[in-house]
Amino acid sequence: MTKCDLDLAVIGNGRTAALVSPKGRIVWWCFPRFDGDPIFSRLLAGDEEKGFTDVLLDHAMEHKSAYVRNTAIVSTVITNAEGASIRITDFAPRFRNYGRITRPPQLIRIIEPVSGLPRITIRFRPTHDYGEPMTHRTLGSNHIAYWGKNGAIRLTTDAPLSYIEREAPFVLTRPVHLAFGTDESFPGGLELTCREFLEHTRDYWLEWVRYLSIGYDWQDAIIRAAITLKLSNFEETGGIVAALTTSIPEAPGSGRNWDYRYCWLRDAYFVVKALNRIGATKTMEDFISFILGIAAEGPKELRPVYGIVPTDAMDERVVPNLRGFCGDGPVRVGNEAASQRQHDTYGSVILAAMPIFFDRRVPRPGDQALFHLLESVGDRAAKLAFEQDAGIWEYRGRNRVHTHSVAMSWAGCNRLGAIAAHLGFGDRAAHWNKLADGILHTLLEKAWHPKRNAFTSAFDSDEIDASVLLLAELGAVEPSDPRFVSTVAAIERELVRGKFVMRYAGKDDFGLPETAFLICSFWLIDAYWALGRHEEARDLFRDALKHRNSYGLLSEDVHPKTGVLWGNFPQTYSMAGLIVSGMRLSRSWEDKYWRG
Repeated sequence: MTKCDLDLAVIGNGRTAALVSPKGRIVWWCFPRFDGDPIFSRLLAGDEEKGFTDVLLDHAMEHKSAYVRNTAIVSTVITNAEGASIRITDFAPRFRNYGRITRPPQLIRIIEPVSGLPRITIRFRPTHDYGEPMTHRTLGSNHIAYWGKNGAIRLTTDAPLSYIEREAPFVLTRPVHLAFGTDESFPGGLELTCREFLEHTRDYWLEWVRYLSIGYDWQDAIIRAAITLKLSNFEETGGIVAALTTSIPEAPGSGRNWDYRYCWLRDAYFVVKALNRIGATKTMEDFISFILGIAAEGPKELRPVYGIVPTDAMDERVVPNLRGFCGDGPVRVGNEAASQRQHDTYGSVILAAMPIFFDRRVPRPGDQALFHLLESVGDRAAKLAFEQDAGIWEYRGRNRVHTHSVAMSWAGCNRLGAIAAHLGFGDRAAHWNKLADGILHTLLEKAWHPKRNAFTSAFDSDEIDASVLLLAELGAVEPSDPRFVSTVAAIERELVRGKFVMRYAGKDDFGLPETAFLICSFWLIDAYWALGRHEEARDLFRDALKHRNSYGLLSEDVHPKTGVLWGNFPQTYSMAGLIVSGMRLSRSWEDKYWRG
């Protein structure tokens, strides 16, 4: 990496994923799955040249990199001063085979001469144990295998192995193929297999996109966001990670470096809503199955976050071998948030499960047994509604009765009433509606601050945070309610920085926040739309799209002064927010296309 930015593309297949720079360097790849030890860790290595693979073209001057349309395949063309050029094609195999999805923990890279006589150097510098270079290796007839204490990695290739081992330049006169994966013999002929995998993977993504239900406007942005959510889905279990990275700071020098390679149950509500809006029902169903599997464990309290295998430990630690993104450490593995109390989790699970009962596209609709399981979750939501917790922003040094947590507890009970009525359980509908009404009455009384003329972040607090923008979205208040209108005005005065929205403006455990949280911009866009401020909503949405990187991706945060992306990447929250807002604001095909 030559500069500190997040202009990176994601390649992946539902089991593993990697980040590719515009110059064709793979800088991050956890193996063999999203939360694994990074084979390529250059993203977090500071100024140390380790943990990557790349292709150097002698006298390189220009590079152009982009996704192959409607796929998760990246094509990079590099040209030098003499006009010689190469094309690098990167992807993770994913396709249907005998009725099943093939998704090996593997990356494939194809390097082709495009013009002239390009002289290239192929470098392969894997790491293990979070940043320790792999130094033990063996060479075979067409592979190099590296190993460390946590396992091994094999590069199978038809490029000259001696040149790769010594990082020596050679003239590229024919396409060469590189497959990174487990230390096993590569099945079949390398060139033919790589070409077939490329063709099948391209066909898979084109077909998947073809069946998305999207609006007329912002199609490319929504398609790319949808593919990115799909790439964040660990299909074996159905879990969707918050991001594919760890420890990219929320702001430079902030110390707010967290591991996001896990599944937050809170995200279920936002992600399922986004997937439902675009018709990605299979991914939605898998994610719902993941969270319901956790909820079915019994009456114990739910954690806010789980591993992609829910029983895995998530103990947080700092690793010593990586200096951090642009040297900005620490690098953390695991997440202490798993031990926090975040009571909005219960409502999130119930809201995420709602489509199972009402969406006619779902092949196996929700039944009485599922409803009773959700009732046990609702019991916890009602019991804990007014208990202090760490809140949606996961404060590490304080607990309060947070408005958003209470609102989600109300929403969970409210939706259980709707599900019960749908199933014909009149007595249970009355029970849950009565509970919901009581919670809502207290919520609207205690969260409202007359002097601030706004709903505040917590009971008995005068602080405002952006999560109260969701009160109308959840249905706790009508958008036309004067209290909500004045709350939006308060957020505009106190949390908007330019065209970005801060989560909150007061000090937290790490001091004053510096960057804006991108999902909050989409919440404000949705609030504007609900208030009938449609042109303002569209203007703010267009501005948000400008801050995507060159591949159409968003991280967690953006610096309001510089517009630079910060935080873990790509951020599921941000991409889901883009989809929901974009679909809401888009003109219909009927209005734009058929009527001209």
